[in-house]
Amino acid sequence: MSERKPPGVSFDSWTDKQIRDAEARGEFENLPGAGKPLPRDVEAAYDEQWWIKRKLAREGISVLPPALALRKEAEDALVAAIAAPSERIARKIVTDVNVKIRDMMYKPPPGPPLGMKPYDVEEVARRWRERRER
Repeated sequence: MSERKPPGVSFDSWTDKQIRDAEARGEFENLPGAGKPLPRDVEAAYDEQWWIKRKLAREGISVLPPALALRKEAEDALVAAIAAPSERIARKIVTDVNVKIRDMMYKPPPGPPLGMKPYDVEEVARRWRERRER
């Protein structure tokens, strides 16, 4: 919308005209979800920012502080390492996440502290071998 509101015209009437013109051009036809109510969780209490949260989830955007995001990544990495197809891959997963943990330990970002230490690669490799033997 590059057209500017002309002087002397109220915002209400200018906005209404923009909407009428867009409708006449068919810009509101065939929109996804047209004619359907907005989805909402009946069980949950009303949240004014529900649409923001849904958009962030749909886009895969994390809004966690860096330390909490790394904590989640480290926990996921540990699970991935235990389930890795080879010990070499399991060691690589743990080594890579340990580098990130050490970086954050020595250069903490603003926000809550990480509260973790690097994983013991040999311990994770031992657990990987035990899981394979079963």
